[in-house]
Amino acid sequence: MSDQKHQRRVRYKGTHPKTFQEKYKELQPDKYAETVEKVIQKGGTPAGMHRPICVKEIMDILHITPGEIGLDATLGYGGHSLEMLKCLEHKGHLYALDVDPIELPRTKERLEQKGFGPEIFTTKLMNFRDIDQVVLESGPLDFLLADLGVSSMQIDNPERGFSFKMEGPLDLRLDPTKGISAAKRLETISQNELEGMFLENADETYSAEISHAIVRELKKGNDISTTTRLQEVINDALQFIPESERNDAVKKSCQRCFQALRIDVNNEYEALYDLLEKIPSALVCSGRAAILTFHSGEDRLVKKSFQKFYREGVYREIAPEPIRPSAGERNSNSRARCAKLRWAVKA
Repeated sequence: MSDQKHQRRVRYKGTHPKTFQEKYKELQPDKYAETVEKVIQKGGTPAGMHRPICVKEIMDILHITPGEIGLDATLGYGGHSLEMLKCLEHKGHLYALDVDPIELPRTKERLEQKGFGPEIFTTKLMNFRDIDQVVLESGPLDFLLADLGVSSMQIDNPERGFSFKMEGPLDLRLDPTKGISAAKRLETISQNELEGMFLENADETYSAEISHAIVRELKKGNDISTTTRLQEVINDALQFIPESERNDAVKKSCQRCFQALRIDVNNEYEALYDLLEKIPSALVCSGRAAILTFHSGEDRLVKKSFQKFYREGVYREIAPEPIRPSAGERNSNSRARCAKLRWAVKA
């Protein structure tokens, strides 16, 4: 008989769990499917999960047939990969990349449990900027998808520091074992550089005021090492905004500043540029690529790259305009509202 003492789960105050750790039912979707479905029906994303966006539109673009070789450049929770694997019907192969060493093995295990083992599905802990290395193993690809959004599992977990809505370390790294955290980055950057980062990475309206406030706090010796502390500094910097408009302005500035920092500490623009340059040589003739973006900076890079290669005759066809999620999807999933989907077909 085991001597291990049974430990009851931590009780939460009120009628509904509020913190990430307390949402034990949402965090166990296989065990509590009914609870998870209720959260989704209300337009939410269950804690620890991610709802794939534009699934039908992406599948229509990629037009996957059994026997093809493809790549999901951003595995995440595996929602898109699951649909692609279904299209392959256990013929061909799907490769999938992710830089997150925490979530990748979890997703791999989930998909294995659904019957997609190494004979059809290969995962690699790798940045998509290195797809040329994947192609050395896979051969030229028939289709490729890159979903550039941050997964809900990362956003919702306060320990990852992606959201100002919950107290946590100001980290923002997709791979917490590499590089420096956002908190450390703030300590090493000048005010002019920080202002430029907020402008370039997020089109922040109050980049000058916020960057000045951050640098001033750090020079005073005050710590900005948590998500809520950065939110407080941004809030203090925007006190000049009329009270009736301030709450909404602070919220939007927090979203943009956290986005700008995340892009910076993960070198996201540099990685995307490398990916876009390598896609043509990674695809077979008539190979299809689809890229899902979530802010204007990403979309501009994708648009310009696709147009350049189209003018050069590398791509036979490209999306004339970005595809947006349907009204129904935008209403049922708030994280789909800013998504844009572009595609290209190799000549």
